[in-house]
Amino acid sequence: MIMPALKLRLRQIIVDVDTQTHFFQKDSAVCVEDHRRVLANILRVVKWAHSRTIRRISTVQTLNGNGYCHLCVDSNSLEKIGCTIRGRCHAFEPSDRTDLLPGILDEYEQLIFYKRCFDPFEEPRADRMLSELSADEFILVGAATEGAVRATALGLLSRGKSVTVLTDAVGSYIGYKGDLALRIILERGGKLIETRALLSQPRPEPELICDRAWY
Repeated sequence: MIMPALKLRLRQIIVDVDTQTHFFQKDSAVCVEDHRRVLANILRVVKWAHSRTIRRISTVQTLNGNGYCHLCVDSNSLEKIGCTIRGRCHAFEPSDRTDLLPGILDEYEQLIFYKRCFDPFEEPRADRMLSELSADEFILVGAATEGAVRATALGLLSRGKSVTVLTDAVGSYIGYKGDLALRIILERGGKLIETRALLSQPRPEPELICDRAWY
């Protein structure tokens, strides 16, 4: 019998989708619209989750075996934004394997899955983790709304998960396509809210200093 990746059902999981430099640098060809506001809200969610030890599943697009990324960007621009990595974390390189240590999220606060495509359910380990993980709510932030965010949300919904997308903490690089993706997620049973609706507790949190300038 395959042991589950987490022994207990969690109340919330943050799914941090592809928070990488090419989506949040203003000179990037695929920089999301209103990137400053979107990134600021993502960092608010990161701080909030870290302060409460809420587990996070992160995905990162990388080059496939032929050195190609569907976004046609160089490898440096695929780097994950450093300040989105907090606490005890463990990363998995792209692989066709599905092995995961039993109870791995009991040990680590954040798991990072590198993938060769924008859909995490096409990456075997990420597919297994997201499919087996039990939580009352999967909360999505990241980019791009019309690409990896949409694929992640619909994949979770098709597996019977409860999905919430923070509309001001996801970014699209073509506005109307992002809006369409959010409508589809809503029609499939997802929930759309703003970051302030999630971060309801008034306790002040320390400032998060990013390791480089993104604005």
